[in-house]
Amino acid sequence: MGEDPNAIRADIERTRAEMGDTVDALGYKADVKSRTKDRISETKDRITGKVSDATPDGGQVKKAAGVAQENPLGLAVGGIAAGFLVGMLVPSSRVEDEKIGPMADQVKDQIKETGQEAMERGKDVAQQAAETAKEAGREHADELRDSAQDRAQTVSG
Repeated sequence: MGEDPNAIRADIERTRAEMGDTVDALGYKADVKSRTKDRISETKDRITGKVSDATPDGGQVKKAAGVAQENPLGLAVGGIAAGFLVGMLVPSSRVEDEKIGPMADQVKDQIKETGQEAMERGKDVAQQAAETAKEAGREHADELRDSAQDRAQTVSG
């Protein structure tokens, strides 16, 4: 019964801080819209970071653009698949579940299958573009090597 008032105050402050953290965490968990935006933003940042790390030079871009022009359907299918995947990250609402119900499940299953096929096709197109870009890089490196060897021979000769 004879607890120190300063210890009681410190205990109250600690409890308030813990409850504040708990309330903030519960608020964030209940805010689906913000969580979805955060997840999309994190995914976008991760993807843009990977893309910017692997950005090709002008020649590689031209060859990759040529592949895309040769196969615009594959590029479109890949874009649709990417949009589909982003759409799948967003949770369905209660109203959607009530109004659409079982039919939505069938449509979702069909869309998943189509999306997976589209994703595979998009991967193939992206892989072709990457291979083309790699080959262009190798050709450019070979040209630079040959040019450097020619100059070295000219200087030494």
